[in-house]
Parts: sequence; C-alpha cells; structure tokens
Amino acid sequence: MRLPVFCLLVFLGLFSACNRPNPDGEWSEYLGGPDRNHYTTLSQISPANVAQLKVAWTYSMPDSGQIQTNPIIVDGILYGITPSVQVFALDAATGRELWRFGDPLKTWHSTGRGVVYWTDGKEKRILHTIGPRLYALDAITGQLISSFGDQGSIDLHTGLPEQAKDKFIISNTPGTLYKDLIIMPLRLSEGSDAAPGDIRAFNVRTGQLAWTFHTIPYPGERGYETFPPDAYQNTYVGGANNWAGMAVDRARGIVYVPTGSAAYDFYGGQRKGRNLYSDCLLALDAETGALIWYFQFVKHDIWDRDIPAPPNLVTLHRFGRTIDAVAQVTKQGYVFVFDRETGESLFPLSEIPVPASTLPAEMAWETQVVPDQPAPFARQVTALRETDIPSYIADRDAVVAKFKSYKKELFAPPSKEGTLLFPGYDGGAEWGGAAVDPKTGVLYVNSNEMAWILQMVDEPKTNALSKLSPGEQLYTLKCANCHGPQRTGNVKSGYPSLVNIGERRDKAYVNQLIRNGKGMMPGFVLTDAEKNALIGFLFNEEKKEIGGVTALQDPRAQSPYRSTGYNKFLDSNGLPCFAPPYGTLSAIDLNSGEHIWRIPLGEDPALKAKGISNSGTENYGGAVVTENGLLFIAATKDAKFRAFDKHTGQLLWETDLPAAGFATPSTYSVQGKQYLVIACGGTKLGTKKGNQYVAFAL
Repeated sequence: MRLPVFCLLVFLGLFSACNRPNPDGEWSEYLGGPDRNHYTTLSQISPANVAQLKVAWTYSMPDSGQIQTNPIIVDGILYGITPSVQVFALDAATGRELWRFGDPLKTWHSTGRGVVYWTDGKEKRILHTIGPRLYALDAITGQLISSFGDQGSIDLHTGLPEQAKDKFIISNTPGTLYKDLIIMPLRLSEGSDAAPGDIRAFNVRTGQLAWTFHTIPYPGERGYETFPPDAYQNTYVGGANNWAGMAVDRARGIVYVPTGSAAYDFYGGQRKGRNLYSDCLLALDAETGALIWYFQFVKHDIWDRDIPAPPNLVTLHRFGRTIDAVAQVTKQGYVFVFDRETGESLFPLSEIPVPASTLPAEMAWETQVVPDQPAPFARQVTALRETDIPSYIADRDAVVAKFKSYKKELFAPPSKEGTLLFPGYDGGAEWGGAAVDPKTGVLYVNSNEMAWILQMVDEPKTNALSKLSPGEQLYTLKCANCHGPQRTGNVKSGYPSLVNIGERRDKAYVNQLIRNGKGMMPGFVLTDAEKNALIGFLFNEEKKEIGGVTALQDPRAQSPYRSTGYNKFLDSNGLPCFAPPYGTLSAIDLNSGEHIWRIPLGEDPALKAKGISNSGTENYGGAVVTENGLLFIAATKDAKFRAFDKHTGQLLWETDLPAAGFATPSTYSVQGKQYLVIACGGTKLGTKKGNQYVAFAL
C-alpha cells in the first residue's frame, strides 16, 4: 500500500504528531500555524451571515489588565493567559474553566501572547513562561511535568554567558516548535545592562539546551568584525534578541527568526559597526541552529527599529514561476519579501544614503536599504508637511515651531534638537503582525501612524550624581527616562506619574515591579540595598545623605547620552499633532507588490466628538483572515470588534467589547459550531481595564 507523503514522513520519524498541519476546527498554534498567517478554512461564519454573530460565552479572570494573548484551541480545549500570566484551560464550547496554573509565590505583571502545545501522540504538554522560567504542564490536568528540567521548569538564562546569569529576561511570545525542540524568544532590557539575545533551542521532553546561535558573534564566527572585538563578552553590549516570535518551515527544517536592535537602543558609540545580527531576519537550520542566510533591515540601529512581528510564510507567483517565500513587515511600514531558501529579495531593493549623526563619537551607518515594492503601508516622515498639522489642535503656532525644529529625514539619527519618528516607536507594524491568505498571496496588515519625538540629552555625570542621595541617583539612572526627573510621568504617552505613589501602592508591590517589570517596563537587577534606597526615595522616606553612586560593570556601558523618553508628538490636550488617520488596515498583493485597498481602522472618540470621522486609532493585535472572504480584527482603543470583506475592505459587522481587545483573535470549531474568541484586557492607550475572554458564534 502506498502511504500519503505526510503519513510516510510521520512513519519515518521526520515529523512528530505536533508538526502536523492544524486539523479542521483547531487553532493549535500561535497565530494559527507555523506559517504565522492568521488564516482559517472554517466557513460556517460567512460574509452573508456575519452580521448575525452573538456572544456565545465569556470567561472572567480573577485578575484584570492588559491581555495580548492569541489563545490556542486543541481537542475542544482553549488555552489562554491571564493579565498576571497564569495559564488556564477552558471548555472551548462553554468557557467553563478546567484548570489554571500560576506561580503561587509571585504575581507577575507582564504580558503573555500565548502558549505552546506539544504532543507525541501520547503525552500532551503546554509550555508556558512565567518571568525567566519556561514551564511544562500536562495539557489535560495543568500539573507540572516533573521530568522536564528542574521539577517542571527551566531557567531561560541557561546557556547564556556568566555575565548574563542575573540579568533581566522574560518571554512574552510563545516559542516555536520543530520536532522535539522549542526555540525560545526573549525580551531583554533595552539599556546597556541588557543580556545577549542568543537564539536557543531546548528539548521539549527534558528541557536540556540543544543549540545556541550567537546574535552578537563570538571570535571566529561570521559577523564578529561588525562589533567591537570584545562586544560578545556582554559587559557593555547586549540585545539583538528575538522577542516577537518566529515562523518555521518544517518540511525544509528552517526557522525564520526576526531580531531586535543591539542595546543601548538609541546610542551606538560603544558598539561602532554594522552590528550583525541585530535587526535581521535569520534563516537558521532548525535542527542545529546553523545560519543558512540572513538579511539586515537596519544597519547600526539607533532608533529601536527592531523587527516587531513574526514573518509570514507564503507561496507566491513571480517571474512566471511559483516561489515559496517569507514576508516580513517592519515598524517603518515596509514589507520585505524573500525566497525562503536563498534569501534573495523578490522585489528590487534600493540602498539609500542617510544623514550622519551630530552626536560626538556616534557613527551612524551611511546607507540603509528600503524596498522599491511594495509601497509602504504607512505614511513616512518625509511626507509630512506643515499643512498636515490640523487647525483644531491646541497651540498650533507652538506645534508648528516645534515641527520646524525637528530633524525629519528618513533615518535621521537621534539628536539633541529632536528627531521626528514617523511611523513611531510602535510602528507601522507592531507585534500583532500580518495576516496572509495563502491561496491568493494577499497580506493584510494593520498599522499605527503616530509621530514620536526621539531627543537626546547628556547623561548625568558622576560628579552631578554624587550630589544626590543613593535612591535619587538610582531613580535618575533607571527611571527618569520614562517617568521624568520630577516623577510626574507622561500620561499622554502612557507613562504614569510616580508622585505620591505610596498613596496608591504599597512597597511590596513597587519592589516587585522593580524586580520583575510590568507590561513593557523591564525589570532591573539591583541589590537589596539599592532597591531599598530607590523605594525609600519613591516613598519620600529616604534619608538625604549623598554619595554612593552605583558603579556599572564596565565604564563603556555608561552612554554619554540618554533619550528623554518615549514621547508622542501631541498638543496640550493630548491630540496628535498631525491629521488622521492614526491607524490603518491594508491589503497588499505579494505576487505583484501592488496595494489592493487601505482604510482607516477605528474611531478616536475625542475626534468623533469634534465631528471628525474615520480617524483611525493606534492599534495593537492582529487580524484573522478566512478562506471564504472575511477579515476579523479588534486591536483599536475604541473597544470595537470588526469584520471586513477581505476583497474590498468594506465593513460588514462590528460590536462593542467589554474592554479593548489588544490581542489577535482565534477561530475554531467544536461539534460543528464555529467560534471566534478575543481577549479583552484594555488598559493600553488609556482605556479601561478588562478581565474577559469573549467568544462569538452564530
């Protein structure tokens, strides 16, 4: 008897059961599958009946806050994450909780985008991170698998150099499976204290380290010459990590890994050079970690232009032939498309000259690469004009004066005058990533269009710090960048005030935030004495003795400059200083490189009150695209969930969510009934907190 090819591969042991394509009705991997295409063939919900969708069930969690989770559904069980990164299992037809697992000793205030399901046909495991540890759980009971690592978990510092053993590490995004390996993304500090972003694979059964790829190359490795000779030692350079997730071609045994910037993010005087393998798409042998090819999107990144989402794997028709391709969206609003095996770009690329840095000792790279096609899916900074500053904003004359003073070239380096970033720090594309219809080759991507200001100031000198108390010194070095020198924060840009924090939080809570981070705030590695000094300062209880400047491990780690924080270009009322749209949704044919349609995504309530419609809003979380013509997306701060005609962009359905759904939805079928589920945690962009997963059905 002749076996089908897939069955033959399983028989030969080339694929485990977990490597099979998603069965009909399931959403068994992050973003719908190893290709990360957010795609389904389920068709019970159609353009003809989508307006009849109703709430089927809701699940309320014991905690509330931002939820970025794309839940997975296997064998009728939904697996998701709470705002405090506890993992749970629900009956996917009813929302009834089956089990929940969390660290009983800590409450984490991070974000989790999903979990990993693995099976060999007998065992069924859920792999999930809490803080710096990766846990293996029994998928049916939620109990720890004691044979994995140290009684059920491993430390994700494993395999990193000695200097990194105590540095901040978490993982917001699910790992990627290949056979019995899980390849893990990491989120690190973005300062000079960052751990190295080594890509590492671990054995799913045992937790043992299987392989490592050095993103800051070691002596003798390709790319070593693109950093200072001792950069790999991780005393003053780190980062170049994958935090956004990966895609994997299991038939070819290739994992596609997008990487972030090297740290410190905004000044590279201590890391002169091109800085491989930061800001790259890496094609690695999934079995060994060996480099097959790479493409660097940003050379010597000093803008935090890290790659924000997993790539998409799609088969295209170009040059009269069929090509298996990998497409990568970026914060700048570009889509790059490559041959999956060779790394050859499928569209022409241009090497453009960019401005030199005005900061002494900084050496910005002289050129950067941009694609000629497809055209950007977000407006570029060079397209902005004074006439784009609307008449309704407050203090327009002052805003115009600021606009004129900022550097506005494409890839204009950070400056003391201020550099306008548009799209801003969060894109363009963000961690929700793009959806792709694999049958048509059309990519659907939602985008932010918000201007931010990147401005550099001198780092406080040691003699100036020595005049401050130990706690104020630490605040100045670690916290003032985001929360301001007077602790007043920047609420318009999302950074809370720390003035009188003792009236809102206790010391135990603040101590935990300093150690573990929260949301996009990293944790800090401080001694107990340093933490006590910082907390004493924040609670206005510190004695005012001066001195005791904390020495950094390597003097080169102390940048002479720091940014003034993550500041949006807003007027005094908090309105964006440029005309809308502030969020868009685009459809791009990757076969031809042509845009099909582009529409605003979301409605800004403040602008709607002024009679301005179709403004679009900043948005976080991706879309789901269906074979039969639908595109579902939440993501917007107006707390709507919408369905569009994927061919035209026409709105077909929308509904109000209990809180904004800053997450990618999932769709699945149980006993012949199709469901659509979205996590509603709100919190981001000043929206109200939520604590629910909401499922819809006909």
